[in-house]
Amino acid sequence: MSRCVIAMLMALLSMSSQAKSIVVLGDSISAAYGMAVEDGWVALLQKQLPEHQIYNVSISGETSGGGLARLDKALADHKPDVLLLELGANDGLRGLSPALMKANLMEIIRRSQKIGAKVVILGMKIPPNYGKQYVEMFYNIYPQLAEQLQLPFVPFILEDVVLVSDLMQADGLHPNAQAQPRITAKILPYLIPLLAH
Repeated sequence: MSRCVIAMLMALLSMSSQAKSIVVLGDSISAAYGMAVEDGWVALLQKQLPEHQIYNVSISGETSGGGLARLDKALADHKPDVLLLELGANDGLRGLSPALMKANLMEIIRRSQKIGAKVVILGMKIPPNYGKQYVEMFYNIYPQLAEQLQLPFVPFILEDVVLVSDLMQADGLHPNAQAQPRITAKILPYLIPLLAH
Protein backbone atom coordinates (compact mmCIF):
# COMPACT_ATOMS: atom_id res chain seq x y z
CA MET A 1 0.00 0.00 0.00
CA SER A 2 1.36 3.41 -0.97
CA ARG A 3 2.42 6.03 1.54
CA CYS A 4 -0.23 8.35 0.09
CA VAL A 5 -3.03 5.88 0.82
CA ILE A 6 -1.69 5.25 4.33
CA ALA A 7 -1.55 9.02 4.94
CA MET A 8 -5.17 9.36 3.85
CA LEU A 9 -6.22 6.51 6.15
CA MET A 10 -4.32 8.10 9.04
CA ALA A 11 -6.05 11.43 8.43
CA LEU A 12 -9.44 9.73 8.38
CA LEU A 13 -8.57 7.86 11.57
CA SER A 14 -7.56 11.02 13.42
CA MET A 15 -10.91 12.61 12.64
CA SER A 16 -13.17 9.69 13.45
CA SER A 17 -11.82 7.42 16.13
CA GLN A 18 -11.98 7.26 19.89
CA ALA A 19 -9.04 5.99 21.92
CA LYS A 20 -8.72 2.23 21.67
CA SER A 21 -6.79 -0.41 23.59
CA ILE A 22 -4.61 -2.65 21.42
CA VAL A 23 -2.84 -5.79 22.64
CA VAL A 24 -0.01 -7.42 20.69
CA LEU A 25 0.31 -11.10 21.57
CA GLY A 26 3.41 -12.46 19.89
CA ASP A 27 6.89 -13.91 20.07
CA SER A 28 10.39 -12.52 19.46
CA ILE A 29 9.35 -10.80 16.23
CA SER A 30 7.03 -8.57 18.26
CA ALA A 31 9.18 -8.51 21.42
CA ALA A 32 12.00 -6.61 19.65
CA TYR A 33 14.48 -9.46 20.07
CA GLY A 34 18.08 -8.32 19.68
CA MET A 35 17.37 -4.59 19.82
CA ALA A 36 16.11 -1.86 22.12
CA VAL A 37 12.36 -2.23 22.74
CA GLU A 38 11.76 1.32 21.50
CA ASP A 39 13.17 0.30 18.09
CA GLY A 40 10.72 -2.58 17.61
CA TRP A 41 7.74 -2.42 15.29
CA VAL A 42 5.25 -2.34 18.15
CA ALA A 43 6.87 0.79 19.61
CA LEU A 44 6.94 2.35 16.13
CA LEU A 45 3.26 1.52 15.71
CA GLN A 46 2.52 3.29 18.99
CA LYS A 47 4.27 6.40 17.67
CA GLN A 48 2.05 6.26 14.59
CA LEU A 49 -1.07 5.93 16.74
CA PRO A 50 -0.46 8.22 19.74
CA GLU A 51 -4.17 8.57 20.54
CA HIS A 52 -4.44 4.82 21.15
CA GLN A 53 -2.76 2.64 23.78
CA ILE A 54 -0.77 -0.38 22.66
CA TYR A 55 0.16 -3.06 25.19
CA ASN A 56 2.89 -5.44 24.03
CA VAL A 57 2.62 -8.75 25.88
CA SER A 58 4.93 -10.59 23.48
CA ILE A 59 7.68 -12.90 24.76
CA SER A 60 10.65 -14.24 22.81
CA GLY A 61 10.35 -17.98 22.26
CA GLU A 62 6.59 -18.00 22.82
CA THR A 63 4.48 -20.73 21.25
CA SER A 64 0.78 -20.66 20.48
CA GLY A 65 0.21 -22.78 23.59
CA GLY A 66 2.17 -20.37 25.75
CA GLY A 67 0.24 -17.44 24.35
CA LEU A 68 -3.05 -19.18 25.07
CA ALA A 69 -1.93 -19.85 28.65
CA ARG A 70 -1.23 -16.13 29.17
CA LEU A 71 -4.20 -14.79 27.25
CA ASP A 72 -6.81 -14.50 29.97
CA LYS A 73 -4.58 -12.27 32.11
CA ALA A 74 -3.77 -10.04 29.15
CA LEU A 75 -7.45 -9.69 28.29
CA ALA A 76 -8.37 -8.93 31.91
CA ASP A 77 -5.53 -6.45 32.40
CA HIS A 78 -5.89 -4.47 29.16
CA LYS A 79 -9.45 -5.11 27.89
CA PRO A 80 -8.37 -4.75 24.26
CA ASP A 81 -10.56 -3.41 21.50
CA VAL A 82 -8.11 -5.01 19.07
CA LEU A 83 -5.74 -7.98 19.43
CA LEU A 84 -2.83 -8.36 17.01
CA LEU A 85 -2.03 -12.08 17.00
CA GLU A 86 1.55 -12.91 15.97
CA LEU A 87 2.18 -16.45 17.14
CA GLY A 88 3.01 -19.82 15.63
CA ALA A 89 6.55 -19.43 14.29
CA ASN A 90 8.05 -21.17 17.32
CA ASP A 91 5.55 -24.01 16.97
CA GLY A 92 6.87 -24.48 13.45
CA LEU A 93 10.53 -24.18 14.41
CA ARG A 94 10.03 -26.86 17.06
CA GLY A 95 8.21 -29.14 14.64
CA LEU A 96 5.03 -29.10 16.71
CA SER A 97 1.69 -30.25 15.36
CA PRO A 98 0.12 -27.76 12.92
CA ALA A 99 -3.29 -29.04 14.01
CA LEU A 100 -2.52 -28.18 17.64
CA MET A 101 -1.21 -24.78 16.63
CA LYS A 102 -4.40 -24.09 14.68
CA ALA A 103 -6.52 -25.17 17.65
CA ASN A 104 -4.55 -22.90 20.00
CA LEU A 105 -4.84 -19.89 17.67
CA MET A 106 -8.55 -20.52 17.21
CA GLU A 107 -9.06 -20.60 20.97
CA ILE A 108 -7.09 -17.36 21.38
CA ILE A 109 -9.33 -15.76 18.77
CA ARG A 110 -12.50 -17.17 20.35
CA ARG A 111 -11.66 -15.90 23.83
CA SER A 112 -10.64 -12.50 22.51
CA GLN A 113 -13.82 -12.12 20.52
CA LYS A 114 -15.86 -13.19 23.54
CA ILE A 115 -14.80 -9.99 25.34
CA GLY A 116 -15.48 -7.91 22.22
CA ALA A 117 -11.95 -7.61 20.79
CA LYS A 118 -11.37 -7.53 17.04
CA VAL A 119 -8.54 -9.85 16.03
CA VAL A 120 -5.97 -9.35 13.28
CA ILE A 121 -3.95 -12.41 12.25
CA LEU A 122 -0.31 -11.69 11.44
CA GLY A 123 1.10 -14.36 9.15
CA MET A 124 4.52 -15.93 9.72
CA LYS A 125 6.62 -18.46 7.81
CA ILE A 126 9.36 -20.89 8.80
CA PRO A 127 12.60 -21.58 6.88
CA PRO A 128 12.40 -23.84 3.80
CA ASN A 129 14.79 -26.41 5.29
CA TYR A 130 11.84 -27.80 7.29
CA GLY A 131 10.52 -29.35 4.08
CA LYS A 132 8.05 -28.00 1.53
CA GLN A 133 5.04 -29.95 2.79
CA TYR A 134 5.46 -28.94 6.44
CA VAL A 135 6.29 -25.32 5.57
CA GLU A 136 3.16 -24.99 3.43
CA MET A 137 0.96 -26.82 5.93
CA PHE A 138 2.22 -24.48 8.65
CA TYR A 139 1.76 -21.22 6.74
CA ASN A 140 -1.65 -22.14 5.30
CA ILE A 141 -3.11 -22.22 8.79
CA TYR A 142 -3.15 -18.41 8.88
CA PRO A 143 -5.22 -17.73 5.74
CA GLN A 144 -7.44 -20.71 6.56
CA LEU A 145 -8.27 -19.27 9.96
CA ALA A 146 -8.77 -15.80 8.52
CA GLU A 147 -11.18 -17.09 5.88
CA GLN A 148 -13.01 -19.42 8.23
CA LEU A 149 -13.50 -16.76 10.90
CA GLN A 150 -13.73 -13.74 8.55
CA LEU A 151 -10.78 -11.93 10.11
CA PRO A 152 -8.24 -9.44 8.75
CA PHE A 153 -5.09 -11.29 7.71
CA VAL A 154 -1.69 -9.70 7.15
CA PRO A 155 0.30 -12.03 4.85
CA PHE A 156 3.82 -12.96 5.95
CA ILE A 157 4.84 -9.84 7.86
CA LEU A 158 8.54 -10.27 7.02
CA GLU A 159 7.91 -10.61 3.28
CA ASP A 160 9.81 -7.41 2.43
CA VAL A 161 12.54 -8.10 4.99
CA VAL A 162 13.65 -11.70 5.22
CA LEU A 163 15.49 -11.89 1.88
CA VAL A 164 17.33 -8.59 2.42
CA SER A 165 20.49 -9.46 4.36
CA ASP A 166 21.00 -5.87 5.55
CA LEU A 167 17.62 -6.05 7.31
CA MET A 168 18.23 -9.31 9.17
CA GLN A 169 20.21 -10.13 12.29
CA ALA A 170 23.14 -12.54 12.10
CA ASP A 171 20.95 -15.54 12.99
CA GLY A 172 19.00 -15.12 9.75
CA LEU A 173 15.70 -15.50 11.63
CA HIS A 174 15.14 -12.13 13.28
CA PRO A 175 14.78 -8.75 11.59
CA ASN A 176 17.06 -5.95 12.81
CA ALA A 177 16.16 -2.42 13.85
CA GLN A 178 16.40 -1.14 10.27
CA ALA A 179 13.66 -3.58 9.25
CA GLN A 180 11.10 -2.50 11.82
CA PRO A 181 9.59 0.44 9.89
CA ARG A 182 8.80 -1.93 7.01
CA ILE A 183 6.98 -4.30 9.35
CA THR A 184 5.02 -1.41 10.85
CA ALA A 185 4.05 -0.16 7.39
CA LYS A 186 2.84 -3.63 6.40
CA ILE A 187 0.57 -4.00 9.44
CA LEU A 188 -0.78 -0.46 9.74
CA PRO A 189 -3.25 -0.54 6.80
CA TYR A 190 -4.97 -3.62 8.23
CA LEU A 191 -5.24 -2.09 11.69
CA ILE A 192 -6.46 1.42 10.84
CA PRO A 193 -9.96 0.39 9.66
CA LEU A 194 -10.58 -1.39 12.96
CA LEU A 195 -9.76 1.78 14.91
CA ALA A 196 -11.99 4.07 12.87
CA HIS A 197 -15.21 2.96 14.56
